Amino acid sequence: MNLTSLTGPHLITLQTRFADRDAAIHALADRLDQAGKLHDKAAFLAAVMAREAQGPTALGEGLAVPHGKCDAVREAAFAVATLSEELGWEGIDGPEPVNLIFMLAIPTDQAGSTHMQLLTTLTTALVDDDTREAVLAAQSAEQLMALLDGEGDGEGDGDKQPEKEDNLNTNKPTVVCVTACPAGIAHTYMAAEYLEKAGRKLGIRVLVEKQGANGIEDRLPQAALDAAVACIFAAEVAIKEQERFAGIPRIETPVAEPIRHAERILNDALEAAKAGRTAPTPNPSQSDAQTGKKVSLKTELKQALLSGISFAVPLIVAGGTVLAVSVLLAQIFGLQHLFDTENSWLWMYRKLGGGMLGTLMVPVLAAYTAYSLADKPALGPGFAAGLAANMIGSGFLGGVVGGLIAGYLMRWVKQNVRLSPNFNGFLTFYLYPVIGTLVAGSLMLFVIGQPVAWLNNSLTEWLNGLSGTNALVLGALLGFMCSFDLGGPVNKAAYAFCLGAMANGVYGPYAIFGAVKMVSAFTVTFSTLLAPRLFQTFEIETGKSTWLLGLAGITEGAIPMAIEDPIRVIGSFLAGSVVTGAMVGAMGIGLSTPGAGIFSLFLLHDGGHGALMAAAVWLGAALVGTLISTVVLIGWRRHAMQRGTYQVVAAE
Repeated sequence: MNLTSLTGPHLITLQTRFADRDAAIHALADRLDQAGKLHDKAAFLAAVMAREAQGPTALGEGLAVPHGKCDAVREAAFAVATLSEELGWEGIDGPEPVNLIFMLAIPTDQAGSTHMQLLTTLTTALVDDDTREAVLAAQSAEQLMALLDGEGDGEGDGDKQPEKEDNLNTNKPTVVCVTACPAGIAHTYMAAEYLEKAGRKLGIRVLVEKQGANGIEDRLPQAALDAAVACIFAAEVAIKEQERFAGIPRIETPVAEPIRHAERILNDALEAAKAGRTAPTPNPSQSDAQTGKKVSLKTELKQALLSGISFAVPLIVAGGTVLAVSVLLAQIFGLQHLFDTENSWLWMYRKLGGGMLGTLMVPVLAAYTAYSLADKPALGPGFAAGLAANMIGSGFLGGVVGGLIAGYLMRWVKQNVRLSPNFNGFLTFYLYPVIGTLVAGSLMLFVIGQPVAWLNNSLTEWLNGLSGTNALVLGALLGFMCSFDLGGPVNKAAYAFCLGAMANGVYGPYAIFGAVKMVSAFTVTFSTLLAPRLFQTFEIETGKSTWLLGLAGITEGAIPMAIEDPIRVIGSFLAGSVVTGAMVGAMGIGLSTPGAGIFSLFLLHDGGHGALMAAAVWLGAALVGTLISTVVLIGWRRHAMQRGTYQVVAAE
C-alpha cells in the first residue's frame, strides 16, 4: 500500500505537544476535518472514542494508532503527529508513553480492506527502529512523507530477500510462532515482525503465523511444524487449531511482549526445546494472558458468557428486525390474514425472524460460550447442548449452562485424550465432536438439564407474577444497569437477563431495556442544545447526532461526553434511567422483538392498557427520564463551573 496517498503535509504536525490523549485526538480530528476528509467530525470523534473505550490503541515503542471507522468519513486518510514531550496513553499492559501518533479515518465500507491494509503497512514499517527514529526526527512534513514512501521501494524488497533465504535454510533451528490479539490487527502484525527480526539477529529460523481479523495468514505448513524445535504462542485470545502444535515444546506470552523482549522470548523457547518441556493447552482459568496472575472462576465465567452473547447478538438483531418488519407490514397495510396464513410470503418472513430468535438463539449462545472456553472442538458439543436445552424447555439459562458444560468438558478432553500428531485430523473432526456431543448432550437431557429447566420455569413464573412495587424495583434496577457503563459489562449483563426472560416468554424486562437505551443519547442532545455554554465544543458536536443513535437504541454515542466528565455525566444518566425503567416496569408493558429501536412503538405488548396507551407510556417514560437527566446534568455542570471545578475550553 502507498501510505503517502492517504496523507499529506496538511495532515502532519511535527514536534508538538498535547495536554492529554483526548486533546491529541481532537487536534488530529480537526486536521482531518479541515482537509475535507470527514462529513461529520462529531460522529467521527464518537467512533474514535468508542474504539478507545473498547481497548488500547497504544502499540508499544512510543506508537499510538487511534482510529475511527464510520460513515462520517468521506475518504480514507490518516493524520500524523510527532511529539516533543511524551504523552500518557492506554496500552495493552496499562498506561505507556507515546511520542508518535497516527490517527486513521476509514469509511465503513472499507473497514475490512483499506483499514486492514493501512494498519498492517504502518505497523510493519514502524517496527524498524531506524525508520521509527527517522520519522520522529523529521524536520518537515515532506521529509516524513518521504520516509513513509520509502517503505515500498526497491530497496525494501531487496531487504526481504535475505529473510526468505533464512526461512528456507533448514540448517538453522526452527521456531514456529503464532501471534493473535483481540482486535486481530496491529499487535498481531507487530509481534510477528519483532519475532522475525530477532530471529534473524540470533541466527534462528523463525516462521510466524498471524491469526488476525482476516483469519489465519501465513499458515504454517506441516513441514515447518515437523521441523520445529519449539513454538511460541504470543496471544491474548485462544489460538485456533491448537492441535496442530501438539508435541512441540511451547511457551506462551502476551502478544505485546515480543515488541519489547523478542530475543529473550526466542531464547526461552530454545531452552524449552532443550528441556523437552511442552506446555499444556492454554487454560484461561490458570493464568491471565496479560498479567500472568491467576484468573478467578468468576472472571472466566463472565468472559465466557459475554463471548457467547457477542456471537448471538447479530443473530438476535437480524431475527428481531425481520420479525419486526413482518409485524409492521401486517399492521400498516392490513395484511393480518397473510401474517396468519401458513406458507404465505409474510408468514414465511415471520417464521424466518421468529425462528432465528426462538430456535437458533439458545444453541448459538451455548456453542460460542463453549467456544470461548475450549476453541473450535467445543462448537459441535456446544450446539448439541443448546439444542438439548431447547428440547427440555430450559431456555436461555439452559443455553448458558449447556455452553459451560460443553466448554469445560472439551477443555478436559483436549488435555487428556491425545494421540500421535499423525491422527490430529481424526481427533479434530471425529473423536472430539462425537465424545463432546454425546456427553454434553446426555448431561443436559438427563442429568443437569432437568434441574435447570425447573429453575428456568420458576424464574419465568416469578417474573410473570411481578406487579406493583416489585415490577417498579426491577425496572429501576435494569435502568441503572443499562446506563451504568453504556454498553460495557454491566449493560451487557442487563441485556443478557432481558434476552433470557424474552426467550422464556416474559417480555417486560426487554421493554424496560429498550426504553432506557434512549435516555443517555437523548440527554446528550438536549443538554447541549439547552445550555451550550456549559459544554465543550466536541460535546456540542456530538450532541447533534446522538439523538439519532438514541432512536436506534444505541447507548455508545454518549461515551465521548462520559469520558470527559464521568461522574457528573454518568450520574445524570442514571438518575433519569432509573425513573424510566421504573415507569415502564410498573405499567407491565412488554416487548418481544429486540433491536427494533423506535419502531418498538408498534410492537409492544400493551399489558391490557391498549396499544396507543402502551406506546405513549413507553416513549413518554424515555422522555421523562431524559428530562430528569438533562436537568441534573445542566445543574451539576453549572454548579461545577461556578465553583471552578470544571472549565469549558474554548475552541481554537
